[in-house]
Amino acid sequence: MTSASGPAQPAAEPEEAVLAERARNAHVVVVGAGIAGLVAALQCAELGIRVTVLESAPRAGGAIRGARVAGLDLDTGAESFATRGGTVRALIDRLGLAAEIVRPEGGRAWVTGLPGAAPLPAGGVLGIPENPWAADVRRVIGWRGAWRAYLDRLRPPLTIGHQHSLGALVRTRMGERVLDRLVAPVVSGVYSARPDDIDVDIAAPGLNAALTRVGSLAGAVAVVRGERAPGTTPGAAVEGIAGGMTTLVDALLSRLRDLGATVRTRVVVDTVARHDEAWFVTATETDTALELTADAVIVATDETAARHLLADIVPALTAPASAPVQPRVDVVTLVLDVPALDASPRGTGVLTVPGTSRAKALTHSTAKWAWLAAAARVEHPHRHVVRVSFGAQGEPPATADLPDREAYALAVAEASTLLGVPIEPGALVGAHIERFLQSQPASAIGQAESAARARTAVRALPGLGVTGAWLAGTGLAQVVPDAEAEAEHIRRGLLWGADARA
Repeated sequence: MTSASGPAQPAAEPEEAVLAERARNAHVVVVGAGIAGLVAALQCAELGIRVTVLESAPRAGGAIRGARVAGLDLDTGAESFATRGGTVRALIDRLGLAAEIVRPEGGRAWVTGLPGAAPLPAGGVLGIPENPWAADVRRVIGWRGAWRAYLDRLRPPLTIGHQHSLGALVRTRMGERVLDRLVAPVVSGVYSARPDDIDVDIAAPGLNAALTRVGSLAGAVAVVRGERAPGTTPGAAVEGIAGGMTTLVDALLSRLRDLGATVRTRVVVDTVARHDEAWFVTATETDTALELTADAVIVATDETAARHLLADIVPALTAPASAPVQPRVDVVTLVLDVPALDASPRGTGVLTVPGTSRAKALTHSTAKWAWLAAAARVEHPHRHVVRVSFGAQGEPPATADLPDREAYALAVAEASTLLGVPIEPGALVGAHIERFLQSQPASAIGQAESAARARTAVRALPGLGVTGAWLAGTGLAQVVPDAEAEAEHIRRGLLWGADARA
């Protein structure tokens, strides 16, 4: 059948129309506006579902934080994302920011506390060297360390079972110097954790299997590295966004507004409860009590808040008595006028051998990011941005009890030592401190099992989801796909019902 205006258009599939109507009539409340919460909200809003996001802090973004310091807009939290998996890059593309993606400038990080300082060796996996006799490896571990590491090739291969603990594996195969001077600085700097607490199979997939096949840890590293992009060095597989990672938060908020979602900050969620087939969320905004009714709730807070909020309806989420303490990390951002830093004397940053410095790591941000170096030079020809991190698992930050001014002074002194450049107090033109409680890395021993138990308990209740770094692990490369998957689980339940949850 045709008309004067052309062929008649086929009617929309009934199933599509039904799904679209279900989406329009559904309401999802997301508790928490960190990256996990914002991504989960976006996944739901893109289908036409009405979304309300509630955040207790004054701003959205979670671990992505920024501040204006000495005329520069700086990342004071997460400053980059790991490229593995491609999910963060895909999200950035969806938000129209692909042209703003930048890669770090060349140059290795250094390690200090040897004694002395040296560039981190180019080849390796989590600091484990492929060749302990390489000149850059010997510079860090010395001849004695190289001879001890060589014994790895003479030890019998692991033919039955394998070693879960990264620290135990490296210690027994290659010795304490490789562990303390190479592996521990990398693991502490990346995960704020100890090597003994890291699961090899998760942190370095395939390493145990390769060790069984080739008979040595050095050989296994060569196999794993051969399966990766050539020339990869520790920390190299990251990217950032010109203008800072807060650009990602702004883009997420803008897209959510365009889709009709509501994001409310300074709202403290008090209870989450289910009656009949509806969810009820009570909250407090300043002195005003709020009550929202929803078809589904996604909790995207930190671990402590999530367990407290859901303890009554998911008893299995009551915090276990043996739960590991979340390490506190303080990041002090310094803006300095120091001509000697123009040459980037220690690459893009410095990792420290645990126990040898009050600081855990340092990033020379203007050496790492060309866009930031250009912005800094507009302010002053020798202006630099340096980030000094304090605190790790089992080690409270040296800045924990210091007033901000004293924390800044300590950070300047540590930066001077770590960079090997005299930095006078008068060189400091601006500073900022951010304090974090860091979730356990996904590669922590037992973390995967703990997360799976939590997920199983939550999914027993229809319409309830939970996501965040405490389940996914730290870093956007873990958090983003986890949030997308949890939101997909929730929205399929809303649109397809019980069949989708089966």
